[in-house]
Amino acid sequence: MSRRLSDTPGSRFLSGSFTAGIALRFATLVTATTALVLGAGAWLLDRQMLRSLESLHDIEFTEVVAAMESRTDLTAEEVGRRLSTITDAGATLFFVQVCKTESQILFRSRNLGGVRLPVLTDETVHLEQSLTPLGTVYVSQYSLGSWRVQIASGLESTQRLLRDYLRVSGFLLVAVTLISVGLGFGFARLVLQPVRAIRETASRIRGDQLAERIPVPPGRDELASLVRLLNEMFDRIEASFHQMRHFSATASHELKTPLSLIRLNAERLQRQLAEDPGAQAAIGDLLEEVSRLSRLIESLLFLAKAEGHVLALERRPIQVREFVSEFAEDARLLAEDRRVHFAVANAEEGWVRVDPSLIRQLLLNLLANALSVSPSGGTVRLDSRCAEGVWEVSMTDEGPGVPEELRTRIFQPFVRFEVPGRTENAHSTGLGLAISRSIADLHGGTIEAKNRSDRSGLCVRVRLPMADDHTGR
Repeated sequence: MSRRLSDTPGSRFLSGSFTAGIALRFATLVTATTALVLGAGAWLLDRQMLRSLESLHDIEFTEVVAAMESRTDLTAEEVGRRLSTITDAGATLFFVQVCKTESQILFRSRNLGGVRLPVLTDETVHLEQSLTPLGTVYVSQYSLGSWRVQIASGLESTQRLLRDYLRVSGFLLVAVTLISVGLGFGFARLVLQPVRAIRETASRIRGDQLAERIPVPPGRDELASLVRLLNEMFDRIEASFHQMRHFSATASHELKTPLSLIRLNAERLQRQLAEDPGAQAAIGDLLEEVSRLSRLIESLLFLAKAEGHVLALERRPIQVREFVSEFAEDARLLAEDRRVHFAVANAEEGWVRVDPSLIRQLLLNLLANALSVSPSGGTVRLDSRCAEGVWEVSMTDEGPGVPEELRTRIFQPFVRFEVPGRTENAHSTGLGLAISRSIADLHGGTIEAKNRSDRSGLCVRVRLPMADDHTGR
């Protein structure tokens, strides 16, 4: 089991949110466009039906004028006799009214009953009017000399047609929305397929696989330019890694050799000046600083290799309980030397596939950090639990704890926390917890620190992925 603890279903869901976002934007755009088109169609349909009614009214007015022979000297009886045949034939379509003035009506078609059409001041006008019991009608008014002719048609059929159109449009809009969501997801996955290929290739590029490159898609579009830019960046990263490896190898030789010579010469002087107490003290201080500098160089080289992913791990399956028991034997001796008790609270069964020497170094770093802050007679407790595919090991001390503002930084290099009245940290390099974090990262795990809630003290918790069985799978 080698996947990182952060590779969870939640993170995979978040990684797909961009695809979902594109799909939803696509669906929104298509739905909004369809809604606008259907809305414009409804408006145009309404306008066109009214224009058609106006054209029919114009034709009906022409027939009225022809029947009256364009005369405005006819009596009401003559007008009624001439127009009755025409209006009765078109009774299903038209309401007709002829008047001299607003109050003097010469003729009304029989289908109007007792209803009077509105007489308007303008000579020619078209408007919608609600008339009881006719409902909504569309009235057109024409001038015939000083007379006014009103021709109206009911809008019930056109309104029913418009309602049917809107109902069908609503169904179409829902269908378009559902289809566009599906098409949007397919479109987004198709469009983002090169991006997924870039992500997959980039995820394979590590400190031990720097030669991997992203295939450049054909063409000279923005995606191809981005891929070329990323490959150029990977080229620079590979060159930097090679330089770092060369520096690590060179520094390991060039710095260790002079320090070894300094130590040998100092030890020789120490033997020659055995009778001089002052010289002995000075040389002792020199040897102590040389040892400290050697440890610092070793730690820095380890961090450089770990963070550059060039540190070779010798993974093998180990039994957690047995490993913790072996570590506890040495931990008790180190704790007794500091007059501190060491206890193992839990040591559950389980298998992990790790580099045992590095995990031991991690635990020793946590132990050293805990012993350096623990009071005489205090207790450092190790808690090892195996559950849900995770090995969780915690190191808890009874020191003063760590201030909130410092807890997020204690895993950074050269960050030290001075405990009042204690001198153990005076010569600390501040790299122990940084190295512990690098070891946890190399194994795909996590490390965190928090103050104890029951009393003063700090608890550092490491979580590593477990193997399924002794085979280390």
